[in-house]
This record gives sequence, C-alpha cells and structure tokens, in this order.
Amino acid sequence: MRFLLSWSGGKDACMCLDTLIKQGHEVVCLITTASKEIGTTFGHGEKREMIRAQAESLDIPVHFIEVEMNTYTETFIQDVNMLKERCQVDAIAFGDLYLPGHREWGEAVAEKTGLKAVYPLWMKQAEAESSLYHFVNSGYQALIIRTKNELGLEKWLGQTIDKKFADELSNTEICPMGEAGEYHTFVYDGPLFKKKITINPGEVVAQETTKRLEIDSFSLTGK
Repeated sequence: MRFLLSWSGGKDACMCLDTLIKQGHEVVCLITTASKEIGTTFGHGEKREMIRAQAESLDIPVHFIEVEMNTYTETFIQDVNMLKERCQVDAIAFGDLYLPGHREWGEAVAEKTGLKAVYPLWMKQAEAESSLYHFVNSGYQALIIRTKNELGLEKWLGQTIDKKFADELSNTEICPMGEAGEYHTFVYDGPLFKKKITINPGEVVAQETTKRLEIDSFSLTGK
C-alpha cells in the first residue's frame, strides 16, 4: 500500500515508518502540522528546517499543514484530501500507541478523506516499557528535546535515548514512551537514514508547562 505518514520527527513516528517499510509498504509523503502563527511544528515546537533535514535524509518528501487551533481538524482534512489525489495513496498512518482519543480522531479524519487509518504501533499500555527498549535496540538515535515540568526529566534534555534512560523510567510512574507528552524526541540517525543529522544543541528554554532544548545549528553528513 501507498501511505501518507503523520510525522512529528520523534521516535514513534520513526518506528511507524520503519514498521511500514518492513511490511513492504511505501511511504510517499510525510505530513507535519505547523503553527501558522509561530511557524514551528505543532506537536513538538520544532523548527521546520529540522523536519526538512529528516525528510532529506530519509529521501521522502514532507508536506507542512499550516494549522490554527480553532480550525486544526478542518485544515488537516483539506490538505490530506489534496495529498490523496496528488500522491495517489491508499492510507494514512499514525504513530499513536494506546490513547483511544488520539486514535478516534485519526480514524474520523481518515474516514472523511476516504483513506484507511493505520496504527502500526498500537499496543496495550503495559507494553510501553518493552517498546522503549525495542527502540533503544533498533539502531535509531533520538535526542530528547522537550520535557514536562515536575517529572524530573529535564536533566535528560540534549541526551540521546539509551538503556540508562529506559531503566530510569521503568522505575517511575511515567509512561516509558512518553505517550501523554511527558517528553518529546527528535530522531537524527538510524537504519533508514541516508545521512546523519549532526546537531549542535543550544540553551534550554523554560515554557509554561515544559522545558525545551533549542537547536543552535545542524548539518547533514554522509554515512
């Protein structure tokens, strides 16, 4: 099947892509929502050029859906309908794991566009811990770029997800995969990446409910 893939730039979206490719499907376009007012990505607050770097490294086009909060769903459907015809796709994939509300939204959107909604990573909440260890061993490299306040995770900002991180989360009440937004990531290398994204991290910015790592600069290097 030919897919559009909802792409945040983080580990879940990356593992969704990896799973689809291993199943023999073709991902023909990454779709990323971006704030019309601010310009950064809607989900993680990432600079668009970082997402473009991932798309270049993966050799898959990316389309930014320009959204505003009060018309988010309508704009998403409009752009997916346009991409459906332009890219001749059969389905749209999402990297959500176990939150029913997220899946219900995606399935409703897909139904209005005539596409099949697919959730390759869907699991029980209890499986989240093993899923994080699976990512750690997958060969993909993800930088922790945002954490919720009051969870004690800010010390991990700018660090790459590894076994030590997974071990620490396994002893807490925090979802190991950060499914409720406890932390966000940016994948910069891995098996499907034709180039590595080398990142120079900047300062940590405190926001209302989170702390976010600024990226000073980055470069693409051959592998």
